[in-house]
Parts: sequence; C-alpha cells; structure tokens
Amino acid sequence: MSSHPPFDLVAAAREAVKEHGFQPDYPPEVQQQVAALEAHPPLLPEGAEDLRHLLWSSIDNDTSRDLDQIEYADTLPDGRMRVQIGIADVDAYVPKGSAIDRYAANETATLYTGVKNFSMLPEALSTGLTSLLEGEDRAVVVTEFVLDANVCATESCVAESRIYLALVRNHAQLAYPGVGAWLDGKAAAPPKVAASSELQTQLKLQNEIAQRLRLERYRHGALNIDTAETHDQVEASGIKLGNEEKNSATELIEDFMIAANGVVARALEAKKIASIRRIVRTPKRWDRIVELAASLGAKLPVAPDSTALNDFLCERKENDPDHFPDLSLAIVKLLGPGEYVLERPGAPSEGHFGLAVEDYTHSTAPNRRYADLVTQRLLKAMIAGRPSPYSDDELAAIAANCTAKAAAERKLEREMQKRIAAVALANRIGEKFRAIVTGVNEHGSFVRTLAPRVDGMLVQGQHGVDVGDKLNVRLVRTDPNRGFIDFARA
Repeated sequence: MSSHPPFDLVAAAREAVKEHGFQPDYPPEVQQQVAALEAHPPLLPEGAEDLRHLLWSSIDNDTSRDLDQIEYADTLPDGRMRVQIGIADVDAYVPKGSAIDRYAANETATLYTGVKNFSMLPEALSTGLTSLLEGEDRAVVVTEFVLDANVCATESCVAESRIYLALVRNHAQLAYPGVGAWLDGKAAAPPKVAASSELQTQLKLQNEIAQRLRLERYRHGALNIDTAETHDQVEASGIKLGNEEKNSATELIEDFMIAANGVVARALEAKKIASIRRIVRTPKRWDRIVELAASLGAKLPVAPDSTALNDFLCERKENDPDHFPDLSLAIVKLLGPGEYVLERPGAPSEGHFGLAVEDYTHSTAPNRRYADLVTQRLLKAMIAGRPSPYSDDELAAIAANCTAKAAAERKLEREMQKRIAAVALANRIGEKFRAIVTGVNEHGSFVRTLAPRVDGMLVQGQHGVDVGDKLNVRLVRTDPNRGFIDFARA
C-alpha cells in the first residue's frame, strides 16, 4: 500500500483558481449585500406580463441548480410556430456597480473544476433567488420569436420577434440525459414527462422547431460539429472519467439559445445600441483543415469557406459516424476560441465563423457569464426606453476582460481535468491508448485519448505530428500536483 497521502483535488482547485487570476472567496461587502437581498428581496417588476400559466420547462444538466433559462413553444392560428425563452432577471438582484456586480465583473464566469464549482454569483442568488427553479415565481426577460417557413431564405427562419419582461413559473425542471434519450427513442420518458401528455406534446414541438432552426443554420454554412467533451467528475463513489455526449435535448437547448442570441443582437443593432458580440474569427489554420479534408478524399477551397466545410462535415458524419467526433474535435481546435468584442451600431461585423452568422451575442446565461448580464442590462434599458447604461469604452473594456478571463478559464479547467485524470490513471502506467493530436505549438504536442477521453502531452515521438493525426500512445507518467499526463508514441 502506498505511504503517500491522497492528493487533495479540492485544495488544488482553490490554488489553481487563484493562480489563474480568479478569486475563490467573496469579499465581505458581497456577503453583506447577499444577506440584505435574502432579508428583503426585490419586488417583482410592475408592468411585466404574467405568463405563469404557460407550461414552462427547463432542461439542463442533472446536477445544475443555477438555471438561467426556461422555454415554451406553441403554434399560432395561422400555422406559424412561436418560441418564448425566459432568461432569469439577474440584474434585478445585481445592480450595475454593486459589490456583487464588481466581483462578477472581475470573475466573468462560473468556474467548473470537476471537484468544486466557483460561482460567479453567490449561490444564494445563482442557485436560489435568481435561479428559475421548479415551482418558483420568477422575473425574466423573454426573447420571443416566430418561425415562418416562407422566410427561410433569411438567416434563421425568424419572421418576427420581440423582447419583454414577464413573470413566469417553471413547471418542470428536466435533465438532458433523460429527455434526450426519450426524444431519441432510446428510453422511456422521464417520470415528469411520462406523467403529463401536455408536457410530452410541448417537448416534441420544441424539438421539431429546434430541428428546423438547426437545418436552416446548416444551410447557411453553420458547422455540423459533434464533439464529445471531456467531463471528469469527482463523486462520492470515486473519480468518474466521462464525456458529455450530445443528444436531442442538448441540441434543442443549443438551437434555442443560438436563435435567441441572434434575435437579441439584431434587436440591439436595430435600436442603434452598442453591445458586446461573441465572434469566432476566420481560422488562421485553414490550410491544415484543407489538408485534413484531402486526407479523407475531399477537396476544400483555398480560401476559408464555412459552407464548403460544413458540406464536408455532413458527408463525413453520414459515411463515418463512428470517427466523426474525432474529426469534429480536430476542426474545433483548428478554428480556435471565440472572443468578445465591442459592436458599434452600423460598424462591419467580424461574425461567428462556426455558426455562419454576423449577429451573435451572449444573453442567455446571466447567472453564469458576465457578458450575458451586461447584455441583459442593455435589453432592459431598451425595453424601458432609457439610454444605454454603458459607454462604448466600458463595453470594450468588459469585452477584453471577458476574453482574457475565458482564456484563463479554459486553461484552469484543462489543468483540473488533467489533475483528476492523473489521479484516476496513476495505476495504469504503461497501458496503451488510441489518441488524436489536439494541439501543436511552441510548448509541445498534445493528444487526447479516445477511451477514456484524457488530455496529455506527447513527450516521446512527437516530431512531425499535427492536429488531427491519429496514433497509438503509451502512458508513461502522471503528476497530479502539476497536472501532467505524459504519453509516448507506441
């Protein structure tokens, strides 16, 4: 038996959070503001539409308590379909410039480390007062849009839209695995869904609408990506090395959020309100994407072209579904991360290459992302006819900080995933794995094993490899203290 004490992953997470520029503890003034809010919560807004009678539901992870959005859909008398997405009114509890707001502005997002979540907002709010929990009356900002098959030549089939304040109640708090398996015909309906034929009809309608939105995005060149993200968790029973797999439920919410974010961006643009946009620039490594496609018998144009790339991805998904997640992962790594930027009305937009849209913001997760909370304040000012609460310089500074902190967040989460995996794989030194190359830079070559999905560095046999290459590797070392997992080419 080893004489070494077990590695303390929670302590390591706290230290890593600080090393990457985040603050794991709320300052006293934040705790004081939370106590005041709990004692005297804000009144529900006057003039908001009372929509508590609608069959709102939420779909999120099994363990999520910080619920940002709920959904409802119906068919109008003329046959068109309408979607209403309620986003938690976090601004009502976190005014601009308040102690909580200053803390959130620095953190910019909730951090998920696999052993402990470090919430952007105190959990008394994010998993309590501002969370759209089942059975609770909540204030929301509703993004509503109507689909019309006759206007599908436009970007998203959205014929009309509006944004307004409402009072809602979540009637069914649901989870991705159960709803997804049911929608995909792989399992019986979860108990809440099985108990309500009205909820079954509602979810099927939402799924139908989501599929239309998705197909229309693909038609305009949005990329059909299918990556299985690494999602290691430390649970009471031990370490679980797992993946977050897509299903119809995860895609439904993704499709609705993308559509809602587009509606919000266009609404702010129409009112000539400066905002924060989320962009993914044209990929600098398009030549490697072309090379990968050529290795699979396909020819892509020399200049970056999202429609041509998506046609290639769709063909590969149809003809080789088993290996499609590996190809998707390589493409995602070559596209590069997104950025937040200031968007001035009328100025040319960089756009989002992966979604093939020029009008995209973040608005649907104000409990978890600061950019979304800022966007919510812009929307509430727009609805009330007030001037924007932010100057262009303020928005530019917030966007730059969100981009920088998002890069730090990615490094932190990768580091903690490696530490968790290093602990889990400590007794598997010498084992061989199938892997894909995920990164090559001045720091080295990096791979992800396919079963289980674990990220590490290729320390032997790395010369000549490039992103997307597949190879056999052997585990040679794990170091949870430094977050190192080293592989040799087998």
